[in-house]
Amino acid sequence: MRIAVLDDHAGVFGSLPAAARLAGHDVVAFTDPVRGDDLVARLDGFDAVVLLQQRTPLPADVVERLRTLRMVSQTGRNTSHLALAALAERGVVVSAGGAGGPNATAELTWALVLAAQRHLPAEVAALRDGRWQSTVGIGLNAKTLGVYGLGRIGSLVADVGRAFGMDVLVWGREGSLVRAEQAGYAVAESREDFFRACDVLCVHLPLNADTAGIVTADDLAEMKPDALFVNTSRAGLVAPGALVAALLAGRPGRAAVDVFDDEPVLGAADPLLTLPTVTATPHLGYVERDVLAGLYDAAVDQLLAFAAGTPINVVGS
Repeated sequence: MRIAVLDDHAGVFGSLPAAARLAGHDVVAFTDPVRGDDLVARLDGFDAVVLLQQRTPLPADVVERLRTLRMVSQTGRNTSHLALAALAERGVVVSAGGAGGPNATAELTWALVLAAQRHLPAEVAALRDGRWQSTVGIGLNAKTLGVYGLGRIGSLVADVGRAFGMDVLVWGREGSLVRAEQAGYAVAESREDFFRACDVLCVHLPLNADTAGIVTADDLAEMKPDALFVNTSRAGLVAPGALVAALLAGRPGRAAVDVFDDEPVLGAADPLLTLPTVTATPHLGYVERDVLAGLYDAAVDQLLAFAAGTPINVVGS
C-alpha cells in the first residue's frame, strides 16, 4: 500500500517502532498541514492515510474528491472530524482505535500553570536579553485550585494541586461530584461560587454537543481579577470570543492555554497570542514520545489488518 501519514509536525514518525513495522509499504510522512484543495492533491495516489487525533478533518467536500483512498487509520476513537457517511459511500474503510492516556496532558497542564504563575516565559526571555528579575511570581500553596471535570486528567491535576498544598474545589456533572467526594475534595455549592472562588481554574472536559461553549462570558466575569484560567482540553469548551473579551475586561486576569479555535495557529494568527496576559503552547498536551509511540502503533495495527483483508476497529457512518 501507499500510505500517507499526515501532520507529523515534529517529524517523529520515522523514528518510532511503528514506522519500521510498515516495511514493504510505501510510506510518506508530511510535517506541514494542508486543507481543502491542497489536501485533495496531497492524498491523490495514496491508498491509506494515518490521521493523528483531530489534526486534519476530512469533510465531505474533500472526501468526494479522493480518487484513490481506500482506508483511513485514525488514532483515538474520536471521529467527529470525519465525514463518515461520505467515506462509507465511497467504500473507504475507517478504523479508529488506541488511546493516549491522561498523564501527558496533566503534566502539560501543570507546566502551563507554573509557567504562568511564575512568569517563566518573560523571565527566560529577559535573562537571555541580559536582564535580571523583572517580575514577581504568585505561589500556589493555600490557593484554591478549581477543577471543572474530575475525570482521568482532572483527577491527576487535582492530586498534584493537593501535593502543592492547594485547596481543591470541583465542579462538573454528577460523576465528577461523586468522585470529588470520594477523593476528599470540596464540591462548589453552585456554578457561580465555583468560578468566584478559584485562584487557578482548569477545565478538563471532552468537547461534544453538550459541552461546546459550556464556559460562558458570564462564568468568566465571575472570576477574580488575579485568577488564572487554564484550558488544555479544547478551545470550543469556551464560548466563541469569550476568553479574549474576559481577559481584556480583567476577569480573569490571566490565562494559560494549549488549545485554539482554529488549529494549527500559524503566523501567530489568533487574538489570544496578542495578549501579554496569556501563556500559550501549540497543543502539546498529548505530544509526548511514549504517547505518540502508542498512538502510531495502534494506527499501524489497523493498517496491517486492512492490508491482510481483516480490518479492525472499523467505524461506520
